Amino acid sequence: MSRESRIRRFSVVDRIFHLFVMVTFMLQATTGVGRLLYTTQWGKGMVGLFGGYESATAIHSWVGIIMLIGFLVHIGYVLSKVDWKKFPHSLFNEDSLIPNLTDLKQMGQKIRWFFGLGPHPKVDRWGYWEKFDYWAVFWGMPLFAVTGLMLMYPVGASSWVPGWTLNVALLLHRAEAILAIGYLFIVHFLVGHFRRETFPMNEAIFAGSVVLEKEKEEKPAWIERLELEGKLAERAAPPPAPWFRVVYFIFGYSVVILGLYLLLILFVYRGQIEWH
Repeated sequence: MSRESRIRRFSVVDRIFHLFVMVTFMLQATTGVGRLLYTTQWGKGMVGLFGGYESATAIHSWVGIIMLIGFLVHIGYVLSKVDWKKFPHSLFNEDSLIPNLTDLKQMGQKIRWFFGLGPHPKVDRWGYWEKFDYWAVFWGMPLFAVTGLMLMYPVGASSWVPGWTLNVALLLHRAEAILAIGYLFIVHFLVGHFRRETFPMNEAIFAGSVVLEKEKEEKPAWIERLELEGKLAERAAPPPAPWFRVVYFIFGYSVVILGLYLLLILFVYRGQIEWH
């Protein structure tokens, strides 16, 4: 393989799921922040883009249901990919996104490397930071789903739980939303795209492939394993078309800019956020 050879890192299904999360989350973030700050002129203008407060609420609710369905579909897809014949070992092998003791060890190695006290960890297919990103969705979605459905159907919810729990649901829903926006547009983007190895953009999730030479530096254990298993050649992938790169660069940075803008707005109007 040449120095510009590429290998497949994400499947088409992986990329579709990621795009689905990006689009639905941004719709939820914009309609949610607009409604959260509706008492401000900015909030009125934002929900006005969606046809007004009631329309923005309807969009927020139905996109939330679509997100929940997508989340359940993803769980089904993941379960279908598990090698049940080798269960439970297959849950903790090198291709699994489930955290294990190796991740803790590599996290410690990374910290020591930062201070010049040891070598850089030899990362396999998934780094501990990537696993954390992935599982962040899993502990956020159940909370969003439960509290969101309670707020969508307050009368029905009140027949099962005390009325005061609706106030708790609203508090948790808003707090988790702000936490999710903050995490995604600060931690996820900084770690994913603004590291030395990936700046100005980590194209892998959009292109589906990565440059082999760069991956040898970032994920050396993965490349070595593929070579030993004789599977490296079958992962060969063509480079993305120039027009496609332009599209996903514009799309990706538009999402980043919008996300950082929403964070700035939340900070500016933080004193006007109602938590109950």
